[in-house]
Amino acid sequence: MEKQTKKNMKHQYIERNTRQVNTETLYGNQAVQFLYSNIREQSPWLFRRLTSARVSHFLSYINYYGILADRMKDHLNLQSILNINKEESVEPPEKMDSLKKIFERKIRYWQCRPMPNDPLAIVSPADSRMLFGSFAEKSSMFIKGKFFDYEEMLGRNKGTWLAAFQDGDFAVFRLTPEKYHYNHTPVAGRVIDFYQIPGSYHACNPNAVVSVVTPYSKNKRIVTILDTDVEGGSYVGIVAMIEVVALMIGDIVQCYSEKEYENPLSVGTGMFVKKGMPKSLFRPGSSTVVLIFQKDRVRFADDITANMSSPDAQSIFSLGFGKSLVETEVRVRSYIGSAYVLKGLN
Repeated sequence: MEKQTKKNMKHQYIERNTRQVNTETLYGNQAVQFLYSNIREQSPWLFRRLTSARVSHFLSYINYYGILADRMKDHLNLQSILNINKEESVEPPEKMDSLKKIFERKIRYWQCRPMPNDPLAIVSPADSRMLFGSFAEKSSMFIKGKFFDYEEMLGRNKGTWLAAFQDGDFAVFRLTPEKYHYNHTPVAGRVIDFYQIPGSYHACNPNAVVSVVTPYSKNKRIVTILDTDVEGGSYVGIVAMIEVVALMIGDIVQCYSEKEYENPLSVGTGMFVKKGMPKSLFRPGSSTVVLIFQKDRVRFADDITANMSSPDAQSIFSLGFGKSLVETEVRVRSYIGSAYVLKGLN
C-alpha cells in the first residue's frame, strides 16, 4: 500500500516569490521507479551497471549529443516547453540550437539574479529546489541519515572535516533538467581543501532519493572546503560545498569567474572566492549541490523554514522520510540565510 501511494502521489514545491504550490513534472519518473524498485530488488548486478559512470556517460551522449539530439526538430519550441526565459540568456534563442547549448546556457545573472548587499548573507548556489536540516539530534530539524550518510558524504578518511562539521547544519539544492546549470559560490572565503570522491551515478529524482540508496553520498562528487572567517569572507565559519553528479551527468566543470563568465579558472586550494560568482557547471542534465555548515553558525531564512512544514503541498520526501519536507524553489544568488558571527571575528 505504501509503495502504491508513493508511486501515485504528486511531488509539489513552493515557488518562493508567489508562495504558489506547484506540481513538479518528474522527467523519466516511470523509468526511475522501475530502476529503483524492480531492477534494484531483482537484479542488483544489473542495477550497479546501470548506475555506473560508463552507462551514465553513454546515456548522456545519446540524449545530448547523439541520436536523440539529432531528432530535435524545433529548438525554439523546446525552449518554450522548458519555460526558458529568453530575456535572461546571454545567447539569443536562435543560437541555442542544440540540447547541449540549451542545458549549458549562460544567463545575465548580474542583472536578473540580484544578490543581497548584506556581507553576512548566504546565497543560493543554484536555481533549484531547497531543503535544509541539522545533524544535531536535539534540533527540531534533525534529519541525519535521510538524504546522505554523513561520514560517507565528506569522505570517511577526512577526520578533520568530519570533526569540524559535527552537529552542524546542511542545505540541499536539487536542480531539475530545465534549470540554469551553473553553480555559484554561496559565500566568500578561502579554499582550504578541494577533492573529488568517486562513486556511482544514481538519479536524484525524489523517488530515487527516498528509496534508501542515499544517492548524494553514493554518487561521484566534488568537495570544496571554504574558510569564511577571513578578511573579505562571509564570517560563517568553515563551509563545505559539495557538487553531486547524477544519472546522465557527464562531468562537473570547475570554471570560477569573478566577472560574468570571463577568464574561468579551475578551483584549487589557496584561492579566494567572492560570493555569488560562477564556480562550476553540471554538464549536462540535473543534479544536486549540498552545503554543510558548522554548528551554530547559520540561521536559515524564515520563509524557507515555514515552507518546509506547509500543509498545503504534497511531497515525496515527506512521505518517504516520515517528516514534513516541502521544498522551496529558490533562485541562484538569492538570500537563503545569515551568518552567526562569533565574538572576536568581526
